[in-house]
Amino acid sequence: MFEIEIDRMFSAAHQLKGYDGDCRNLHGHNYEVTVTVQADSLNEVGIALDFKKLKAALDEVIAPYDHHNLSELPDFKDINPTSEVLARTIYRKMSELLNDGNVKVARVRIGESASSRLTYSE
Repeated sequence: MFEIEIDRMFSAAHQLKGYDGDCRNLHGHNYEVTVTVQADSLNEVGIALDFKKLKAALDEVIAPYDHHNLSELPDFKDINPTSEVLARTIYRKMSELLNDGNVKVARVRIGESASSRLTYSE
């Protein structure tokens, strides 16, 4: 089993409706996203999944979020855009783009600060 991992960053604002604390107010984060993909085998040139393909997929998924208010986007219309929800959303979108007979998204990690991170997997 091979694991391929990439990191990307994006900046976005959000607010948490119904939250009893400062995060109910509009605020922002410089999110760090780590996507880990597993592959069972290598292709004919010895690559499990081309980093370029993985980077392009993640860039496509996070582009609508970068420098936007997540709370106003359709993906989060009916739910607070917490880091947990964001990780799950990115995981599922990445899975739609990449999962095949050999490759599977294993996990997505979201960091909203240098000391606060979480990981989502299915």
